[in-house]
Amino acid sequence: MAVYNTEPEGDVKVDSSSASEEFADAVSGINEKRLMLKIDTHVLPILCILYFLAFLDRINIGNAVVFGLEEDLGMDPRSNQFNTALTIFFVPYVLLEIPSNIILKKLQPHAWLAGCMFCFGILTIGQGFVKSYGGLLVTRFFIGVTESGMFPGCYYLIGMWYRRPDALRRYTYFFNSTTLAGAFGGLIAYGTGYMQGMRGYGAWRWLFIIEGAVTCFVAVLAWFLISGFPEQARWLTEAERQWMKKRMEAEHGNEPTEDPIRFSDVIEVLKDYKISLGALIYFSFLVPSYCYAYFSPTIIKSYGYSTLQTQLHSVPPLAMAFFLSLAIAFASDQLRHRYLFVLFNLLVAIAGIAILLTVHDKPRVQYAALFLVVFGPYCGMPVAICWFTMNVGGHRRRAIGTALQLGFGEIAGIASTFLFQAKDAPYYHTGYSIAISFFTLAAFWSSCYFLACWAENRRRDRLMADAESTAENSMTGDGDLNMSYRYML
Repeated sequence: MAVYNTEPEGDVKVDSSSASEEFADAVSGINEKRLMLKIDTHVLPILCILYFLAFLDRINIGNAVVFGLEEDLGMDPRSNQFNTALTIFFVPYVLLEIPSNIILKKLQPHAWLAGCMFCFGILTIGQGFVKSYGGLLVTRFFIGVTESGMFPGCYYLIGMWYRRPDALRRYTYFFNSTTLAGAFGGLIAYGTGYMQGMRGYGAWRWLFIIEGAVTCFVAVLAWFLISGFPEQARWLTEAERQWMKKRMEAEHGNEPTEDPIRFSDVIEVLKDYKISLGALIYFSFLVPSYCYAYFSPTIIKSYGYSTLQTQLHSVPPLAMAFFLSLAIAFASDQLRHRYLFVLFNLLVAIAGIAILLTVHDKPRVQYAALFLVVFGPYCGMPVAICWFTMNVGGHRRRAIGTALQLGFGEIAGIASTFLFQAKDAPYYHTGYSIAISFFTLAAFWSSCYFLACWAENRRRDRLMADAESTAENSMTGDGDLNMSYRYML
């Protein structure tokens, strides 16, 4: 029988009557802070770099448009061709996330993630050489295929190394890869702007070629640097592996990593309404998030900035979000609470969108409002994703649940790509109205999820308080299905 924490924020408790003498000897020689630092340095940096490049290769098309991609490929700026090019990426991206996590569990994480990374690096380079709109659509589609495993795979892998009270800061470091990608994307685009016409290529082509080449190079290093699951890590000593195994049983039970995922496991996860609520939260966050990632250069340019000034002005809001998200993650971990932090960030973002909807003739005020808008996607979304991801326990349930929640949420990428159209410039009333609606929906679904977890914790408290039902219910399942498991609020 697995031993679980009755409080999500508590330390791992091992029943002394069942703990082996070997484990007790191993624990006595483990310095927890030193081991966690060792884990942080081996697990997080390469995954952060990996997703930084993945997100950069995904959103750099927004910077490329400012450099004349549409004109060079004969696209009509007044049509929806650019929006279609954004949308086609998400079709395979959404459909392949669950299969990708199943494959990652069968293969070694380093092989699957590094292989995917190398492939989308090659495709990004190819995107720099396309000669027509059709070629752009083909490369965008296959970039979506190869990137589909990155986000859910990395999130799943990180979740198998950290307990819930320790996870948010790590997830925020990882998620901030997207913030840095947006910020550095503007700086890189600014630099490539001076390469316009070099060797006969436009600046937007150099943007794709350079970023794709760097991605391929890092993918080769990632093959050697990405860690597997704790039970497989060669850089841990045997005593450290045993310590981690017992420690993580409080999150996942004693389910072995190598247990295969069955179709019945997928059905079981699909029946859990809390998984569906997590997916709806992520979806509601992502619609305005992708709007900002793809269209902020176009929006900023409408404030009267030149092409190069536009690239530079896209950096400060994201730089601010980077540092604030770290502070918010630290506070949330210290207080062992998620919901109110999610709600606060959403309210700030809603205020920012409200300003953009009502102020049309003051570029400085409109630009300042963008600093508020980024609170939602870049400060609130890491808290929300960590919240519902880490509330799914067990190897199989987390592999499926993470992919399902994140995969469904990515449908937002399809919806968001048509919200800011050229015909609505420069006020974009339709896009802003829908964005504020989805931030409001995210607050609603987060409240529903909070109440669902609170109610389930209360129900389990009542059952565990009944001495006769404790023995009957304590082994109802592994991970978060176990009666002694408590959801973080």
